[in-house]
Amino acid sequence: MTRALLLALFLAGGCTATTEATQVGVRTVNISLIGQRGVVQDTYAPSGTYFFLRPTSEWQVFDIGRQNLEMLRELDRGARTGDDSLRFKTVDGNDISVNVTVAWSVDATMTPYVLQFVGQNTEDVEVKLIRPVARTVVRDVLNQLTSEEFYTAERRFAMAEEARGILNTLLNREGVQVEQVLLGEHKFNPTYEQVIRDMKVAEQEAARLLSETEAAREEMKRDLERAKGQVSKAIEEARGEAEKRKLKADAIFFEREQQAAAILAEKRAMAEGLTERANALAGSGGKSMVKLKVAEALKGKKIVFLPAGGGMDLRTTDVNDLLSVYGVKAASGQ
Repeated sequence: MTRALLLALFLAGGCTATTEATQVGVRTVNISLIGQRGVVQDTYAPSGTYFFLRPTSEWQVFDIGRQNLEMLRELDRGARTGDDSLRFKTVDGNDISVNVTVAWSVDATMTPYVLQFVGQNTEDVEVKLIRPVARTVVRDVLNQLTSEEFYTAERRFAMAEEARGILNTLLNREGVQVEQVLLGEHKFNPTYEQVIRDMKVAEQEAARLLSETEAAREEMKRDLERAKGQVSKAIEEARGEAEKRKLKADAIFFEREQQAAAILAEKRAMAEGLTERANALAGSGGKSMVKLKVAEALKGKKIVFLPAGGGMDLRTTDVNDLLSVYGVKAASGQ
């Protein structure tokens, strides 16, 4: 009874194995009375408890969650202490170091293969396989870039994707999936960095001057168009004012012309009247009219005949002629 209880307790304490939420288990049979020995090709799923004779088997657990292999320059970060960044030369021969992070995971369905040919656990896989292969592949891919291309984010991203593709080609068959290759901060040789920095500053200054020149050109165009508009407006206003003055002058000229024509017609009529009167006076009827006018002029006036002497001799004076002259002057208003 006591022996049976001790045996039951022994078996119960040595026959269980568990896996966490992101783990799978792999069992290796060392002693088997029934069946084959070696790595069991069926995996043990996450979050499980399993029963088997532990003294006759080995039990390994692989974390199949996402792993990050960080190869960084910073001393207090990354998988290793010290400067662990990736160092290489660019196409144009400059020394450069880059922070690299490789995101990877173990294929759960291939953990038995991984245990047999790669490593005993996830950490072992990273050290023996992921790290050396990743550093070699990423270095070879980045060697294709020039120094200038490292400042272009799109180009760096394309190279990281190329490296990821090559890594998957090499590692998928080893039970590893590479999810992402991230290129972090890069650092050139200090002398070259200063040259690049100065060149970037010069390019930015040139771009600024070009932008200012373009802005000034556009401003000049706007000023020119504004000036053209003002000149056109002034010309139209001057043309309108000139037209208005011309119309006014034409109106005044027409008015003066009409006035001159009226005056001319009036004077012509008066002259014709005087001519007709003169012609009338020059005829026989004119003499009668003159006499009539003389008579009208002398009407009511005293006529005194002076005796001879004193410069006038009435005996030799033609009174008729004298009266005729007087009458003519009276008729003409003198």
